[in-house]
Amino acid sequence: MNYTLNQLQIFLKVVETQSVTKASEDLHLSQPAVSIQLKNFQDQFEIPLTEVVGRKLYITDFGKEIAQAAEEIINQVYAINNKTLAYKGQLAGRLRLSVVSTGKYVMPYFLTGFMKKNIGIELNMDVTNKSRVIESLEKNEIDFALVSILPNSINIEQLDLLQNKLYLVGYNKPKLTIKDMPIIFREQGSGTRQTMEKYFEKNQLSIQKKMELTSNEAIKQALLAGLGYSIMPLIGIKNELQNKELQIIPTKGLPIKTTWSLIWLKGKKHSPVSLAFLNYLKKEKATIIKEKFSWYEQY
Repeated sequence: MNYTLNQLQIFLKVVETQSVTKASEDLHLSQPAVSIQLKNFQDQFEIPLTEVVGRKLYITDFGKEIAQAAEEIINQVYAINNKTLAYKGQLAGRLRLSVVSTGKYVMPYFLTGFMKKNIGIELNMDVTNKSRVIESLEKNEIDFALVSILPNSINIEQLDLLQNKLYLVGYNKPKLTIKDMPIIFREQGSGTRQTMEKYFEKNQLSIQKKMELTSNEAIKQALLAGLGYSIMPLIGIKNELQNKELQIIPTKGLPIKTTWSLIWLKGKKHSPVSLAFLNYLKKEKATIIKEKFSWYEQY
């Protein structure tokens, strides 16, 4: 056996995503590079680790056992590195976050100072939709989640970070009222979709649904192309508003205001790393908002 840590990590990502393409995207590698390393790893075993049925990749029972062993090996490597850093007096370990997709415009600013002060910490941040974020939280797979709508299905604790504002946005200001506009929606499971639907229901609006897209970035590009209008979080369209590529359309009942909150399972026993991050946020939150989000108050 002559496998490398890199091969173990790639194999684990393939197992997690059950896709070479998705694994390559998550690892920021080319698909051929992942395929080559997966083949080199497979060649060291006489029993298949994966199989392809139709066009779908499956992990064999043997592959699942190897993945479990690979995870244990990698965890041991992390433990060795962490012990070395701890011996030198540095905070070390992993910080695991799951962030709703629009939260990618928020969370990095609350992480930068902490990560720079603690170079021994490894950050693992998954950016996905609200449903998957809550699922990760329920399974206790993460330390914290960032959401703009609090879940009511689980007991949580929270730290509020920043107000979230959602406006009706488009390429130009139409003569139509909102009920006659072609509206672009996020996918089911999205917090933004949930907020939009509550607004339409509250105001008894029958909406012309133009299309459904799976990310705010995709919606933004559709708006820039003039394909329709959407209710979007202000946080993700700063440049487009300042460059006058998109416009806020004054509408009764808007903006909708929610709050970006860091949440965690109630009673969770925090690791030294996650506890240090929580304390950092409590201390530095106001300064970060003042320095990084002052533009936000103009709207």
